[in-house]
Amino acid sequence: MSAATVARYTPAPAEVARKRRHRLWILLGAVAGMVATIALCVNGVSYYILSDDARVASPQHGALRPSGSIGNALGIVGGVLLLLMYLYPLRKKWKWLSKKGKTKNWLDYHILMGLVGPVLITFHSSFKLRGVAGFAYWSMIAVVASGIVGRYLYNRIPRKLDAVEMSVDEAGELCAKLAEQIRAQNVLTEEELGPLLALPSLDEVRSMPLAKALMVIVALDVRREWALWRLRFQVGAHVADHAHVSQALAAIRKQAALSKDALFLAKVRQMFQLWHVIHRPFSYSLAIMATLHILVVVFLGYF
Repeated sequence: MSAATVARYTPAPAEVARKRRHRLWILLGAVAGMVATIALCVNGVSYYILSDDARVASPQHGALRPSGSIGNALGIVGGVLLLLMYLYPLRKKWKWLSKKGKTKNWLDYHILMGLVGPVLITFHSSFKLRGVAGFAYWSMIAVVASGIVGRYLYNRIPRKLDAVEMSVDEAGELCAKLAEQIRAQNVLTEEELGPLLALPSLDEVRSMPLAKALMVIVALDVRREWALWRLRFQVGAHVADHAHVSQALAAIRKQAALSKDALFLAKVRQMFQLWHVIHRPFSYSLAIMATLHILVVVFLGYF
């Protein structure tokens, strides 16, 4: 599929409906997680801020302690979410599972469970992070942190509509078409566009260590969003057609991001390979420590 095809491709109604259902399920899961977090904060803050000795005398201790009715339920639900999270990497190994759904949708659920599960586990622990449970908890936080980094890097790799990576030539072709579209809209001057599209040279990028390249990528993303936010107010103040301005800024955002991603593509691929090397041990350590924690809890009779 060429870049030109990507630019003018219109999805079928059935595909649009599937995407809408998927977004709805993700939204419902995120809302459920936020509602649970807010409810636990509001109802449990008076308990969680107490010292260990004072907690024993609290009327909420029987419910909110790790082995209490609510605490235990949070641990089970959070543990199940973390367990289901491992279906995403297993999908790559199990042929029958790889045929179910799209990789992008699986990744979305993987991320959702990887965010909601740790929040529930945090409240399950009642913020007491010692011993084996403490090691398991910080292993989980390391997995979440590295997962966030991995998702950011994944999004920096230009992709076609079918989630296949674009080549540098395809990304460049799409950038050129977006540039033509931006100039045709005639909303921004070349002086206003310049800072948004300014990038280091290819030689500079090639000479950058990976750590510096990552910092530059993040800085460029932040600078772009800040500049677009300012432009939205500056241009919108003297342009009557705000919908036209929004379309122009959306095209500019896409072109600026794609130009930057194409320029740093080789570096990002190196980072992504390194990320896989780092992320796997964190995931394995979490599985081991969580299993040990569950075995200790069961054998000590807390379950």
